[in-house]
Amino acid sequence: MIDLRSDTVTKPSPGMRQAMAAAEVGDDVFGEDPTVNRLEEVAAQLLGKEAALFVPSGTMANQICIKVHTQPGDEIIMERTSHPFANESGALAALSGVQVQLLDGVRGILTAEQVARVIRSGEDVHHAPTRLICLENTHNRGGGSIYPLEHIRAIHAVARAHGLAMHLDGARLLNACVATGLPAPAYTQYFDSCTLCLSKGLGAPVGSVIAASADFIKRARRYRKMFGGGMRQAGILAAAGLYALEHNVERLAEDHQHAKLLAERLYGLRGVLLDPAEVETNMVYLRLDLATARLDAFALMQAMRARGVLALALDRTTMRLVTHLDVSRAQVEEAARVIRDLLA
Repeated sequence: MIDLRSDTVTKPSPGMRQAMAAAEVGDDVFGEDPTVNRLEEVAAQLLGKEAALFVPSGTMANQICIKVHTQPGDEIIMERTSHPFANESGALAALSGVQVQLLDGVRGILTAEQVARVIRSGEDVHHAPTRLICLENTHNRGGGSIYPLEHIRAIHAVARAHGLAMHLDGARLLNACVATGLPAPAYTQYFDSCTLCLSKGLGAPVGSVIAASADFIKRARRYRKMFGGGMRQAGILAAAGLYALEHNVERLAEDHQHAKLLAERLYGLRGVLLDPAEVETNMVYLRLDLATARLDAFALMQAMRARGVLALALDRTTMRLVTHLDVSRAQVEEAARVIRDLLA
C-alpha cells in the first residue's frame, strides 16, 4: 500500500532501530535516563531555548504548555482549524478549563490586526481574560502552510503590548525551516513555549519535545506526570528522536518535492480545486467540486484503497495527501495515476 494518510505512519529505519536497541537507559521520571537527557539538551539547543522536555505525543506537548500558561476560566486565541482546538479531543476544556477565541485565517494564517481586535483585558467581569496566543507552523489544515515570519513578529508585538504569552504548535516546524532555509530560533524566539514532533516527517515512532525557559519546563514536568506522560526507561524512544534529528531533517526537502510533484500531476483534473503554488511543504489538500467531480472525497478514498493507495478524507469535499520518508517518487507517480484514473 502507498500510505499518504499522514506523515505519522512512518516506520523506524534499520539505523534508527539499531540506535534504539543500543540506547543507554535509566528512570526518566527520576531524571536518570541519559539518552532522554541528551535528547532534551539537543532539542533545547536546536529550538533556541533554555530547556526542553520529552513527552509521548504532540497533543500532550500542546496541552501541557497551555496548562502552564493559563488558569481555568482564561481565554486563548487561535485560528479556527488549529490542531489544539480541532484535533485534540476537547483537551483544552477538559484539562485546562479554558475557552477559545477562534479566528478565521487564510490557509491557517492570522494577521496581527485580527488578533488585536479580540483581546480582552479581564477588567470587565463579564469577560474571560485573554492570556495566550497559539499559532501553528506549519499549519496542518492550512495545507502545510508556512507562517510568514513578518506575521509572527507583528502578532508577537501585539502580545507583548497586552502582556500575553505566545505558544507555538511546532509539530512540523522543521518542515518550515527546511523549506525557507531559516533556523528554528528565527521562529521560536517570538514564543514563550514551543513544541516539535519527532514522530511525523522526522520518522521516529513516538515522541515530541517542549522547549521553553528552565522555569517553564520545571512546571511542565509536573503536568507531564499529572497527564500520565511520565515514562520510565524512555531512552529507547529518545534514541529514535536523536537519530531523527541527526539524520532526517534535511531530507524533509524530498517530501516537499514529492508533494509538489503530486499536486502538479493532479492539477487540472475535472472537479479538482487545487493550486500547486499553495503546496509549500509535505501536504496536498485535494478539494473537490461536487457539481463536476465524479466522486466525493469519501468515495474517492475507498476507491483509492482498492487500488492500493491510502489517503484521508476529511469531509465530502476535502482529502489530505501527505508525503513522507516511506513514500518514494515512483510511489507518488503511481498514486497520482490512480487518482487521475478514478477522477478522469
